[in-house]
Amino acid sequence: MSITGQKTTDTARHGTGTGTGTGTGTGTGTEKDLPPRERLVQAASRLFYYEGVRAIGVERLIAEAGVTKATFYRHFAAKDDLVVAYLQTKDAYYRQVAEPLAAAHPPAEAIDLIFEAIAEHARERGFRGSPFMNAAAEYPDADHPVRALVTSHRDWIRGLFREQLTRLGHADPASAAGALLMLYDGAMAAGYLDDQTAAHKTLLDAVRLIRSEG
Repeated sequence: MSITGQKTTDTARHGTGTGTGTGTGTGTGTEKDLPPRERLVQAASRLFYYEGVRAIGVERLIAEAGVTKATFYRHFAAKDDLVVAYLQTKDAYYRQVAEPLAAAHPPAEAIDLIFEAIAEHARERGFRGSPFMNAAAEYPDADHPVRALVTSHRDWIRGLFREQLTRLGHADPASAAGALLMLYDGAMAAGYLDDQTAAHKTLLDAVRLIRSEG
């Protein structure tokens, strides 16, 4: 299961959808049947992830989504509001994958399975790293709503790990959770830049070392 919920087709990887960039796009697959707001979020998910946030303007977004400019501004006051909505969908999907694993398994197994899901995601065709870290790199202002959402997402991950480590009886769950969060960040980068098979083994070995230290 993809941890981001983003289908990585050839079309999605290149961020072209079926829009033409002229305002006549109609989205991909069944997207044309979605409400306009959802079509905009779907288009943003493709374009922002594969081409970057700053590189994509409102005209390109409305072309990909097959909506009018008036419809865009009816749902989003500015492009940054759509960036937040895009990241909210990613955050929600990560939670839908990770939280059931944490609830259904003993803590050590839950931690391993969460990282297995991350490693699986990093092996997907078209993987380009964490959508949250990618977005944060384009928003240097730490007080910006996009950065606030990135921080909230990372705080949730840290808290999820801390909860599992506490259940496991780790001697210092807060510090170990911080270490696992750093591994998570590193796994997202290594999955894009390094040999994925080697990165997978290194990641899981490091996870087991950290969770067993306590």
